[in-house]
Amino acid sequence: MKNRPTMHHLLVVASLFLVVACSGDKDQSAAVRPAAVQPTMTPQPVAAPAPAPTPPPDPDAPKKDNKKGDQNDDEWVPAEFKSGGARWKDTGVYLDGKPIGFLSWGELPIALKPVWVREMVTTNKRPHTNDPGWRWKAARFYRFSEYLKAAGVDLAKVKVLHMYGPRLTNSVVVTGEELRSPAAKDFLFHFGGAVYGKAIPKMPEAFGTGNPPDKVASVMVYIEKEPPKLVPKVGFVLGKEVQYNVPYYGDPIRGGVRIYLDDRYAGIIKRQDLDPKKATPSADGEPTWSLPALFAAQGIDTSKVVEMWVVRGERRAEKFSKDELATLTFRAGAQAKGGVLLGEKKLRTNAIALHTRAIKPDEIPFVTPDDE
Repeated sequence: MKNRPTMHHLLVVASLFLVVACSGDKDQSAAVRPAAVQPTMTPQPVAAPAPAPTPPPDPDAPKKDNKKGDQNDDEWVPAEFKSGGARWKDTGVYLDGKPIGFLSWGELPIALKPVWVREMVTTNKRPHTNDPGWRWKAARFYRFSEYLKAAGVDLAKVKVLHMYGPRLTNSVVVTGEELRSPAAKDFLFHFGGAVYGKAIPKMPEAFGTGNPPDKVASVMVYIEKEPPKLVPKVGFVLGKEVQYNVPYYGDPIRGGVRIYLDDRYAGIIKRQDLDPKKATPSADGEPTWSLPALFAAQGIDTSKVVEMWVVRGERRAEKFSKDELATLTFRAGAQAKGGVLLGEKKLRTNAIALHTRAIKPDEIPFVTPDDE
């Protein structure tokens, strides 16, 4: 009995030891438990991803000649060679290697009329109504065969049409027989923004050979010249040479103010090509050039032209008579935003359409509510 306090003391010490041990276990388990994620507005560092493997050489990429002026510069690359598809910035149409037009809505031939296709599109449903949430839309398309006719191409003589994609290996070959067949009525294109943007093809089943691209980079038509061959995974080959440019022409046309005569490409205004010696100062001191003189220098016959239309923002904006055209001047400063400024009013111009007949008001392309 005398030892009872001592034993009691030992039991108390043992109990305290067990409590401490248990609490230690709890602390240990809490130490490995993941902490709760707290919301924060501070960006958290993220481990950098492993570097991507170097892709194989692109067969569509053009060969680069890294020259800048008269010096070699291994780091400088011309803008048109930044990527294989960037050099086809503007969707040109070439006949035997010569430009005849561009697939831009504001530069389509006046004679080309749209093909209206009914499409179902979604709409917003008004609250507490039985609105279906969709409606029918009249979408505008254009036929490739009718475009060529409107641009003055004799469809009966066409051997083949090549429709390039952003990658030249992703292109389509259409024979002249197919272009003249009933199935050609469904060989269409439209624009990504209805009345602006890149041309997008729509092809019928079992029409042409190759892989239809998601957008048109260029169109090559052949009547007299020998057409290149489309080689899978390589591109277009003429003889033994892969064609990275426009066959029989060279670099594709990029930018500039295109000039049309009766719906066919006739010339171009490029600021870097203008001769400053032929400019005259305006009232505010800026250099101006004579538009009729530029036409003559490029071999554009305006003797029968009766009117000229200014194309701006994909629309036919202003009209000039033959008499007004005779004294018209233009400026080509940076403020023209890729175009030129015509006359004293400084009308910004992205393309010029000359006509040897008066265009009727109902012939001017119009925009519908479905185009907006």
